[in-house]
Amino acid sequence: MQGNGLQDKRVVVLGGSSGIGLEVAKQAASQGASVVIASSNAERVRKAVESVGGEAQGQPVDVSDERAVATFFSKLGTFDHLVFTAGDSLHLQDLAATDLQQARHAFELRYWAALAAAKYGSPHIRKEGSIVLTTGIAGQRPRKGWVIAASVCGSIEALTRALAVELAPTRVNAVSPGVVRTNLWQNMGAAEREQLFESVGNSLPVGRVGEADDIARAYLFLMLEGFGTGQTVVVDGGTVLV
Repeated sequence: MQGNGLQDKRVVVLGGSSGIGLEVAKQAASQGASVVIASSNAERVRKAVESVGGEAQGQPVDVSDERAVATFFSKLGTFDHLVFTAGDSLHLQDLAATDLQQARHAFELRYWAALAAAKYGSPHIRKEGSIVLTTGIAGQRPRKGWVIAASVCGSIEALTRALAVELAPTRVNAVSPGVVRTNLWQNMGAAEREQLFESVGNSLPVGRVGEADDIARAYLFLMLEGFGTGQTVVVDGGTVLV
């Protein structure tokens, strides 16, 4: 890893107002980084900036709006690392019950928005900087009802490899979490959600589902290590082993 960590580095987190993204922002700031949080909800952005503290800044940006993303980066100036964790709640259904319009929206936010962030953000990344995208273990180990989720995750893994070649020497990597206790699951009832966490956790070698701070460490590793590119780092509690 680079000797000075993230001291005096500028880290931009799209989707940084909650969950894994917020934890990435907090951990980066704790290492001395200047953090910029962008997300669609202005109030959540404000609260996120307060919780990170220090020199953190925030701005509401609809990451699914290409023009808004382009404008955001044109005004941002240079920075060192771009992290993309934006995503809405998962909609898991059997294929027969899948609303294809809703499925297209999942790609709009998780794939096309990530591509726009890379397109408009990469020209402003300083030498030895990086991009870290977010995929998910569904791309490698789908379950019944996860057709769309698995498809999105697979597309992000392919995008990561392609961008690593396209944008070299800027490094591009991705983190692939397993089941993590975040608001990603907020469309489920509380009891159903806890039952899922307990069931999945008990099935894993580590004996529990992930927490946001577990996963955030992988993003910091990819920002700092300086040599890997085009890689997807799996942090799944052993999902692929069972």
